[in-house]
Amino acid sequence: MRIDIITVLPELLKSPFEASILKRAIEKGLVEVHLHNLRDFALGNYNQVDDYQFGGGAGMVLMIEPIDKCISELMKHRDYDEVIYMTPDGTTLNQGMSNHLSLKKNIIILCGHYKGVDQRVRDKFITKEISIGDYVLSGGELAAAVLCDSIIRLLPGVLNDETSALTDTFQDNLLAPPVYTRPSEYKGMKVPEVLLSGNFPKIEQWREEEALKRTEERRPDLLK
Repeated sequence: MRIDIITVLPELLKSPFEASILKRAIEKGLVEVHLHNLRDFALGNYNQVDDYQFGGGAGMVLMIEPIDKCISELMKHRDYDEVIYMTPDGTTLNQGMSNHLSLKKNIIILCGHYKGVDQRVRDKFITKEISIGDYVLSGGELAAAVLCDSIIRLLPGVLNDETSALTDTFQDNLLAPPVYTRPSEYKGMKVPEVLLSGNFPKIEQWREEEALKRTEERRPDLLK
């Protein structure tokens, strides 16, 4: 998989890909992540990428021309399955969406900034608009990092135990059950006996029941 991220603040996105699972995925060659500074495609002597919005109002808007130049340059070299725009008014990211995107080969992610992007960018280039929640960030960079993490960890070979991702919260529209590790007793708090029994069918049944119970208590909307 290849992910190209377009941003006015590439420095915000470097560290998430330089540690832990994402770093290992890149080093293994399982994914390529390329950051593109929109200012490399800026206009005029002042490297302009944004301007005041027509009709007045507070906040600057990313211009269509630099974005057009950047996306068009990328598309000269390969076909892209999705061109994603990170925006608060997009479709809320969920596990099913991450599963679907993890099957793609080439993705562009455009990070919004300031007041957003010229609507013509969204009309012409964007194939999917994604939000990570009903709140506003200073820009789309952190949201893009969240999206990438949720996708990359699903790629075959990224996790040491590939079944781990299949038992994550939301994979089956249920929250994950409680998990425990050693010691089996700590300050009077004990691990459920069934998990120590070695009876794996019963353990699996317990986990399913606990997952359903937790979902009913915390996220009943998922059961609808």
